Amino acid sequence: MASFLPLSSTPEAADEAAAHKEVYDQLRQLVNTLPTAPSGIGRLYSRHPDGWYMFTSGVVSAMVIKKHLTARATDVFIVTFPKCGTTWLKALLHSAIRRGVDDIGAYSPHQLIPFLESQVFVKDRIPDLSSLPAPRLLMTHIPSQSLPDSVADSGCKLVYLCRDPKDCFVSLWHFWNRFMPWDIDEALRQFCDGISVFGPYWEHVLGYWRWHVQRPSHVLVLTYEELAADTLSQLRRLAGFLGRPFTAAEQEAGVDGKIVEACAMENLSRLEVNRSGTTDMVTSAVANNIFFRRGVVGDWRNHLTPEMARRIDEITMSKFEGSGLLLHPQFLQGKRE
Repeated sequence: MASFLPLSSTPEAADEAAAHKEVYDQLRQLVNTLPTAPSGIGRLYSRHPDGWYMFTSGVVSAMVIKKHLTARATDVFIVTFPKCGTTWLKALLHSAIRRGVDDIGAYSPHQLIPFLESQVFVKDRIPDLSSLPAPRLLMTHIPSQSLPDSVADSGCKLVYLCRDPKDCFVSLWHFWNRFMPWDIDEALRQFCDGISVFGPYWEHVLGYWRWHVQRPSHVLVLTYEELAADTLSQLRRLAGFLGRPFTAAEQEAGVDGKIVEACAMENLSRLEVNRSGTTDMVTSAVANNIFFRRGVVGDWRNHLTPEMARRIDEITMSKFEGSGLLLHPQFLQGKRE
């Protein structure tokens, strides 16, 4: 049986629901006073006081999460910048923790590990997550500086997945084009200016990278490129970091290999639940198939001109200089002893 976070449909007492709505209403009033920026897709972004952009509902939810979510030492947080391999990592991590892939065929990865800010803390709800069994698997796109203080204080585990910003941008551009046409030149300008969902991209990555440098036993940084190049080794690395390493017997029996195979993007995209199913997001049901495209490393070459790619690379080199992150053919690679 899958074990995932309660979504926003949980019944509440009338007085509790009213109190929760008041919290959201007050924060909506606050967010409405914040600076805005055009998103390019027909809605304005709000600028969170910590310097990142998201639609108003996302900023409000992030503020509610910071105040009302208390992390525990046994929690596992997945964090990504949007379109950096979130769906894949959710499937892999859930299966590694549960030591099985039965749930993968029955549920979307976004149902197994919902987004805190767009599935759990939504619709004026402040769910009580305290009764959930350990480990609680929690997912967010929220930048590091805006997480609850308890995430750092509790010593919980945090897994961060990043990706070549060129592929990230192209995937994000394709995603938004499913909803309305978006000129790629304008989209690139905004991305490079840091005006994108949960962006700027580079500050998002650096925030979690610095946290990893300070507390490597608590924060693991993976790259999409490493995961694609050797999924099995990275899965074993992930399981070891979580304190659930695959035993020699499990490896001999192919438990980890079966997880890699079941969670491969090609397989996930063919499952009926991901072909025709839907998942509740914020205020409406979203088709699960929109979370799957090509997932190919280097696909940016099919969409960006050399000048466009150079612009992103120059920003990346400038932003990451002195951070300990290195650029190489597989993109980001931390200095490892």
